[in-house]
Parts: sequence; structure tokens; C-alpha cells
Amino acid sequence: MARILICEPHDDISALLELVVRRLGHEPVPYEGTEDAASLLAFDAAVIEPGEQVGLQLARVLCGTDVPVLFASIYPADQALLALEPAAYVVKPFPLHALERALATALAPSGQPVGAAV
Repeated sequence: MARILICEPHDDISALLELVVRRLGHEPVPYEGTEDAASLLAFDAAVIEPGEQVGLQLARVLCGTDVPVLFASIYPADQALLALEPAAYVVKPFPLHALERALATALAPSGQPVGAAV
């Protein structure tokens, strides 16, 4: 079971993201904004809305770490966001299976096909 940090400003969307993460057998952890940089490294992945300042700041902190970042945004990708090298970028509204697949890919061991036995 992976620990997935969720940084989404809208409660209804955050609850939906948590449901998807839980359905995949992982532990969703809502971002409280009180985590320090070291504690952020304890997560296996993060799902972030980069369209809000808090999400963008969090993405910048995680950029260059081993924590894969998935962007789920109402805004289309631009060069500045893509420069942060997200593991995936899905634009809302998106089919839930797109997020599920992106998360599975981000959590798969390097070079391991998604769905293959570990």
C-alpha cells in the first residue's frame, strides 16, 4: 500500500481523489500545509492541483525528489508546469481511469510494465 499525498483545494474533488486512491488499495493523505520538506519525502506519490498557489509551491518542493507528482488541473499544461516534470498531467474533467492508470504508472518500479507482477 502506497501513501498518496493529495493537494486539491476543492473538498468535493479532494474526496473523489481520495476515493480513487483508496479504491486502488492505497492510503490517501490530504495535504494540510503543515508538512515540512523532509516529511514530504515519506510519500510514494502526490496528486496536486497546480492551478492554486499552494499546489504549485508543493510541486516545486517535490520537483527533483523521488516522489512522483501527478497534476490534476482545470487548466491545460503550460511549459512552466511541464518543466516541473510531472509523472502525469490530467485535465479536469477527466475519466477516473485516466487517474488510476497514471497513478499505477507512477508507482510502478522503474522499467516495470503496469500490471506486471512485482
